[in-house]
Amino acid sequence: MKLISTVVYLLVAFYKFLKKLFKMNTGKFYTSQRHSHSLFIFSIILRKILYRKPNALMGSFNSAPKINNVDSQDDGLELPTGLSTSALLQHVQKLRGGGIEQPSLLTRGFLKPLLMDGDVADGLRCLQLNSVSRVCSAPVEGEASENIRLLQWNILSQTLGQHNDGFVRCPEEALTWEHRKYLIVQEILQNQPDVICLQEVDHFKFLQTVLGSQNYAGIFFPKPDSPCLYIEQNNGPDGCAVFYKRDKLQLQGYDTRILEVWRVQSNQVAIAARLRMRSSGREFCVATTHLKARHGALLAKLRNEQGRDLIRFVKQFAGDTPLLLCGDFNAEPVEPIYATILGCDLIRLGSAYADVKLDREKILQPSEDVGEFVSESMKREPPYTTWKIREEGEECHTIDYVFYTPDRLKIKNCLDFPAGDQIGKNRTPSYQYPSDHFSLVCDFELLPAAEKGTEIGGDGENGTETEGGKHGSIQ
Repeated sequence: MKLISTVVYLLVAFYKFLKKLFKMNTGKFYTSQRHSHSLFIFSIILRKILYRKPNALMGSFNSAPKINNVDSQDDGLELPTGLSTSALLQHVQKLRGGGIEQPSLLTRGFLKPLLMDGDVADGLRCLQLNSVSRVCSAPVEGEASENIRLLQWNILSQTLGQHNDGFVRCPEEALTWEHRKYLIVQEILQNQPDVICLQEVDHFKFLQTVLGSQNYAGIFFPKPDSPCLYIEQNNGPDGCAVFYKRDKLQLQGYDTRILEVWRVQSNQVAIAARLRMRSSGREFCVATTHLKARHGALLAKLRNEQGRDLIRFVKQFAGDTPLLLCGDFNAEPVEPIYATILGCDLIRLGSAYADVKLDREKILQPSEDVGEFVSESMKREPPYTTWKIREEGEECHTIDYVFYTPDRLKIKNCLDFPAGDQIGKNRTPSYQYPSDHFSLVCDFELLPAAEKGTEIGGDGENGTETEGGKHGSIQ
């Protein structure tokens, strides 16, 4: 690891030297043929660092062959047609049990208490299911139709989780796909989200089939050099996915991005989608990503550069449309990427979990000191979004976020995280939870356009669906 960090440091220094050497008075970047060759070599070495393979191969630059399996492990999946959400959840619980009673999924509550005898969470009603935790369902019609429930979750790649990640305290059976897949479905559907953003997805066809039965449509974008492809039992590459509820939302377009570090493509990706409320015609954008993993100051620098590229991509796609930006950023709030996102002039963002308990006036209060604003937000983040025990030891920290535009979206509620005694001494993943990351669930209200002026982005002139339509990619 020290060797890798030293190499990265030298490469960064070399890159900065080349930029100073080749940048002329015109402000443009010129290189001779020899200098171009130097930059080409630099980019190849940097790619080797950014495309590091699984733990079994770490410590050296390797030439392990890819095993190009496809997403086929769930081809035999059959679901009864016409199931309601509650019926589907009960059905998958039976499938998970296989005739044997299994431990129930961890139960969680929202940060703001639910008023069971009246209105629930400003217009959200409770999903009455004995088989699921006490959570709220999708917004009801009427005034609450401008509400958006977003679920953000790194679901844990099956290939990496079972064969690579070293969860030494998790029973082997609890890591199998047969056990995990129905818990994943339960955690998602019991929360009735309008938009679902997922990372480490390597069974997209399974999710597409199950969520599709509940009227969700999805977009998937794999990592270009997924570490899954170097493991024999893989089910294809892992990547990011976005699902949306088709009866409430209409896809206006989407774009994808392989994030860059100093103009070199990395192995991390992002998806951005523009969605239109069918009830009102108003639009918002949602974007998700999964940044570079591993600890260390230099890797934090790489994540920060990926974040800068992400912000440029999202801003160009979203324009002035309300934005939800979420994902597994693999960075605690003290890392530079957190300040980069919250302190960015291109998009004024807040963090949903940091803001949920604040009065709205405090959220929108302008601050002359960006550093103070970031520092205060950092203090309000939850203590952890992931809690696991690996071969290297126990990890309990906050690295997953839901960012939003507070002048266009009002944060109304967030799903709390289970306490340590609920999780259990072996932490996650476990028989009771299928991932090493907890899902983040946030309720937003899309504020009236009058507060901001004319809505940007059109209203879908002909009302036709553009699923699968893709904007021009960002160069």
